[in-house]
Amino acid sequence: MNRADTLIRFDGVTKSYGSGSAQFQALKGVDFEVAEGEFVSLMGPSGSGKSTVMNILGCLDVLTSGEYFFRGVPVSQLDRNQRALLRRNHIGFVFQGFNLLARTSAMENVELPLVYRGLGRRERNRLSMAALAKVGLEKWAHHHPSELSGGQQQRVAIARALVTTPSILLADEPTGNLDSERSEEIMQLMSQLNREQNLTILMVTHEPEMAEYSQRIIHFVDGLVDPARSRQTGSAGAQYAD
Repeated sequence: MNRADTLIRFDGVTKSYGSGSAQFQALKGVDFEVAEGEFVSLMGPSGSGKSTVMNILGCLDVLTSGEYFFRGVPVSQLDRNQRALLRRNHIGFVFQGFNLLARTSAMENVELPLVYRGLGRRERNRLSMAALAKVGLEKWAHHHPSELSGGQQQRVAIARALVTTPSILLADEPTGNLDSERSEEIMQLMSQLNREQNLTILMVTHEPEMAEYSQRIIHFVDGLVDPARSRQTGSAGAQYAD
């Protein structure tokens, strides 16, 4: 991987919870890189450390030792406000549970990150409609979540993550609450966004068939990357091989 193209890098990252005899080490010295425009899946059994990695990447948690670099900037040296700005301006989140507000329309859900940025209503409407168009839901802009299928709700959640034009999309089990048909629909959409918009995507999944949509799988076990099970997939993107 060309270091100049590296978007994120973990260098010997550890994460511990608790202290003394009750201390638990969730990450034990994790090293990996993700390039601009790459689509990577994180896999591993429950408790292997992949969710902890996602929380650190999203500036929702802080590491114990080592370093997390974002475009070469050591994130551990940023203060709380700077980390919040990094999260707000560069990182989009998609969750298993959609996390949509039930009493607001699809468009209003997508607008929410723009409200926090202080944008006016007209600009929010324009950008949210453009984001909904990217996921094929502009005709459902004024529907509430209860009027949408599970797959459509997840598309709204993806549009909400895209509306701020993030540098990276962090997707935590994005198909976990969907049936197989809707899961395929969401994965095809994410692959399209990665391919056509060069959107960097890092996805946690337990489902091997969903991970095959990505270009590379990083497998975790007991708080470490397992190089024996980490591999390139058959998807377009083999050019990112280390």
